[in-house]
Amino acid sequence: MTRSTLRIGAGAGFSGDRIEPALDLIEHGGLDYLAFECLAERTIGLAQAARAADPQAGFDPLLETRMRRALPLAAPRGVRIVTNMGAANTLGAARKVTEIARELGLPGYRTAAVTGDDVLDLVLAGDYPLIDRPGTSRDLGDAIVSANAYLGAQGIVMALGQGADTVITGRVCDPALFLGPLAHELGWSFDDHAMMGQGTVIGHLLECAGQVCGGYFADPGVKDVPDLARLGFPYADVGRDGVAVLGKLAGSGGRIDTATVKEQLLYEILDPAAYLQADVSADFRHVRIEQAGQDRVRVSGGMGARAPDKLKVSIAYHDGYAGEGQISYAGPGATARGRLAIEIIRERLRIIGARVEELRCDLIGVDAVDRRGHGGDPAEVRVRIAARTPCAQSATMIGAEVEALYTNGPMGGGGVTRSVRKVLAVASTLIARDLIQPRVHLEIA
Repeated sequence: MTRSTLRIGAGAGFSGDRIEPALDLIEHGGLDYLAFECLAERTIGLAQAARAADPQAGFDPLLETRMRRALPLAAPRGVRIVTNMGAANTLGAARKVTEIARELGLPGYRTAAVTGDDVLDLVLAGDYPLIDRPGTSRDLGDAIVSANAYLGAQGIVMALGQGADTVITGRVCDPALFLGPLAHELGWSFDDHAMMGQGTVIGHLLECAGQVCGGYFADPGVKDVPDLARLGFPYADVGRDGVAVLGKLAGSGGRIDTATVKEQLLYEILDPAAYLQADVSADFRHVRIEQAGQDRVRVSGGMGARAPDKLKVSIAYHDGYAGEGQISYAGPGATARGRLAIEIIRERLRIIGARVEELRCDLIGVDAVDRRGHGGDPAEVRVRIAARTPCAQSATMIGAEVEALYTNGPMGGGGVTRSVRKVLAVASTLIARDLIQPRVHLEIA
């Protein structure tokens, strides 16, 4: 038996997001489901590296904190949770949640892990063309750290069908965190491209949590947003026909109106006619966005077509080292002294033979963000020298040369910082979907 409506909320828009708005939604939002979206492009590569160092690690570092605060509120209210906080260790994350449920006195609490996104063995055994840079996966050689396919909502639906109270995934398409509960509860078929398209619209609007409530929107005097310090997170009331009304808790900060929803709809969209997901090729061109009351927006008209035959796969790989050094100059002529410091560093790197593949030199406060050459002449500037190098030794030279400016460079330099770190890069490829299948593992407290 499917239900006629569903209320689903957004609990996080990225790994480090605030927890209080999510807890408020669970406690006062009358939710059926809450989704935490916490996995960015590089996050899973970093998680794979963490798991390589510690087999018990690899899931979202805030998973334990979030679940210890969310479960005591969600479980008694019957609010089911869906999240991609499993990252590189989905099974470990599910076991951790089960452990927490036992400690909290929640016997029988069911946590499902959706796996199948880890396709490292498949990538290492094959040779797949890269879609965002020249070459193939084999060209990356031993530098490959991880390979994860973007799964759709199918595994989430399977897990909910097995009675999971919390579903934890690794890499899935972000809207799938919301589409899964919608398809499961409202009886939508994966062959119904229109519903898959409209569900993807809803998921896309909710996936960044506070953004659709005015976060990342405010521009004082142009687009004002009230009380951003108490920004509320959104929920959607969704009918079986796919029509959704977005809202937020009364008294929470922010705003939801046609302007904030339209900005979020366009977020990270390349082709509105074909927003490619694992479940559907979503079509946003006919979406209707209408004000339905104070902080209430009605969304309808999402469409879709058959999903792509191949799934996107993100490959994380080591790409050398990054060396950085910074130093400040203040007072009259600060910008000129900063530019002189940059000239000195460029020449020094040539003299000492540093192996630099990519060099970036900025005056922070003048041209570091807007590089069109329109910078002014502030009272102080900070010089930033950053380089990508093939070896740690050359990366170390960058900061060392900046530090040497103390007594070998322009007048009045101070506040040097320096660092060296490994670079984890991401490349993408496509793999036939029939080679990649989701699997569900259930843990019971």
